[in-house]
Amino acid sequence: MSDLFFDAIKAGDLAKARAILKEDPKQANARGPEGVAAVVFALYHGRDDIADLILTHRPTLDLHAAATVGDLARVRELVERDSAAVHAYSSDGFPPLGLAAYMGHGDVVTYLISKRADVNQIGRNPAKFTALTGAVASGHRAVVKILLEAGADPNYWYAGGYTPVLEAAAHGDVRLLELLVAHGGDVTAETEQGKTAVALALEGKHPVAADWLRKHGTK
Repeated sequence: MSDLFFDAIKAGDLAKARAILKEDPKQANARGPEGVAAVVFALYHGRDDIADLILTHRPTLDLHAAATVGDLARVRELVERDSAAVHAYSSDGFPPLGLAAYMGHGDVVTYLISKRADVNQIGRNPAKFTALTGAVASGHRAVVKILLEAGADPNYWYAGGYTPVLEAAAHGDVRLLELLVAHGGDVTAETEQGKTAVALALEGKHPVAADWLRKHGTK
């Protein structure tokens, strides 16, 4: 049944997911590939409607799942029970702060930082994800600001020789670029393939971002 449930989630088949949960409500607590909770798997695949459906069945959320869905009360409960858990990795290699940042849950991010979560903790995944790279990639500016003010590294290099500045340039997000540069982000960085921030902005058809970058010292 679990395989069918995760297939339905991946396919975005809300009706099938609802039917499976009606027949077997325990599937709300099922674990899929790499031990990922069903509600987290749904969010990873952009199936917010199915994630919401799963949450109506009140699954038991561990810290990583609670951080991912933005359940601050549950995050508080678990961290107060075990403060070291803020540094723990999920079954697929991510710390709670990184998951909350990637999903844009600023209140959870702020709380975890207050409990001494490492803003530069690196994920155990091929991309070497950090909370900041996750927040930048998903365009959560408010979370990016929180992380930068807490000491997140705007010049961290991760998979493919990217930095948060280069990622923001590729997305053409000028407001993110402004935040990153204001906190020491280097606009002259290049990818491992030698692509500049301007080149990435132009490839993504973001001429406004390219012009902004040129005015701030890159070619």
